[in-house]
Amino acid sequence: MSEVLIQKVNGKQDLKRFIRFNAELYKDCPWAVPDFMEDTLETFSLKNNAAFEFCRAEWFLAYKDGRVVGRVVAFINERANARWKRKSVRFGWIDFIDDEAVSRALLDTVADWGREHGMTEMHGPLGFTDMDPEGMLIEGFDQLSTISTIYNYPYYPVHFEHYGMQKETDWVQRHIAMPSKGNAGWERYTRVASMASKRYGLSVHRFKSKKEIWEGGYDFKFFETINKSYASLFGYSEMTDRQMRSYAERYLRFVDLRLLSIIENSKGEVVAAAACMPSLSRAMQKAKGRLFPWGWWHILKALYIKRDETLDMLLIGVVPEYQDKGAVTLIFADLIPQILKLGFKWGEIHPQLEDNTRGLGIWDVFENTIHKRRRAWKKMI
Repeated sequence: MSEVLIQKVNGKQDLKRFIRFNAELYKDCPWAVPDFMEDTLETFSLKNNAAFEFCRAEWFLAYKDGRVVGRVVAFINERANARWKRKSVRFGWIDFIDDEAVSRALLDTVADWGREHGMTEMHGPLGFTDMDPEGMLIEGFDQLSTISTIYNYPYYPVHFEHYGMQKETDWVQRHIAMPSKGNAGWERYTRVASMASKRYGLSVHRFKSKKEIWEGGYDFKFFETINKSYASLFGYSEMTDRQMRSYAERYLRFVDLRLLSIIENSKGEVVAAAACMPSLSRAMQKAKGRLFPWGWWHILKALYIKRDETLDMLLIGVVPEYQDKGAVTLIFADLIPQILKLGFKWGEIHPQLEDNTRGLGIWDVFENTIHKRRRAWKKMI
């Protein structure tokens, strides 16, 4: 039997080989959405990604018979370890062929690297921050993935179980139907939003141009709201000011203002925020994960010309002190009319922790099904 050889990624060509392995492994899978080469290179840039101010990482490739058969990033998030009082080595961007010798070699490499740096446990798949894709798919293998989540083959969790990994937590994803006008449940929902607005002095901040976002500092305020909203959730790594500015620069510039919702209190403080965008899954498949030479056309077409009927509901956050005051109802009362006007019929919800009952409950007003489940695993090392 051929030996599995693990090598550290060294240089830009190795890094591109690391990224392309995912596209090669899933090129014939109708449910997978390829990594975006340019975006992933930015994420892995020690110079440009602010996460490396508090993360140290190493990239590894697995070879067998002279070809790449697996990949993984091992990293230590110092801020998260301090916040959660753990000595954890995290891992992410893990892919491998259906060969347990390969997956075992990759996980052994993560464990060895973690022990070398004084860690006592390993867990993942996680990202450098919670804005990166996280969680291994364990249900919903026949459902189309999204640009912001992980797709993996059904044999992945089997390999992990055989290796001795244990469940740490699960996320669920819902597929929702947008409510039609005159829906009784929706009418009650909008009445609640009106009551919350009057009782707590909440209002929707609408933007006429993206220039207003930058001039009013709403780029920073948006991600600051996400920071506060997610602070107590599993393993959350608080974003620094530099990270928030960077994410705003990379993502908010492409958001349709009609699909961005900002809720403020009477003092003008942002207490809730949400951002959605048309599904780019099919466009990314056509682009094969590359912006050039013609990937940009598929992306622009999906954003502005011929939109998919499914909307990716990427980020929704409400600061803790307003989570019981109906702020989220204002978000949907603001967004749903715009969503229907733009022709969207379905919504794909970003992964939510299975024990986040408050967050999961906001979808009760919609017809919905849990169609995907993903898992973070752990093991003492």
